[in-house]
Amino acid sequence: QVQLVESGGGLVQPGGSLRLSCAASGRILRIKTMGWYRQAPGKQRELVATIPTDGRTNYADSVKGRFTISRDAAKNTVYLQMNSLKPEDTAVYYCNAEAITIAIMLYTDYWGQGTQVTVSS
Repeated sequence: QVQLVESGGGLVQPGGSLRLSCAASGRILRIKTMGWYRQAPGKQRELVATIPTDGRTNYADSVKGRFTISRDAAKNTVYLQMNSLKPEDTAVYYCNAEAITIAIMLYTDYWGQGTQVTVSS
């Protein structure tokens, strides 16, 4: 199994910044893609940003130019730097990893427990 532990959420004013972190642990053989998704109240979970092993990032149009995803492969950790935050960015942010483990020799999606980000004055 893979455990994903997120940190860095909180309350911030519009225009402010937050940095989310997510560390993966467990009997991991390889992680292919890591990413961030979010779910606002009453809405479906949506992609925020992903970063595969080749480093080619992908962003939702709504966060391009404001959010930056990065990855430390040696630490199995992914980060999300969020700048110029808006009230509509308020959501629970979930970390995702597509990984192969010793127990499951197929790429499988794993999810963190989520961290709340609230943008409000």
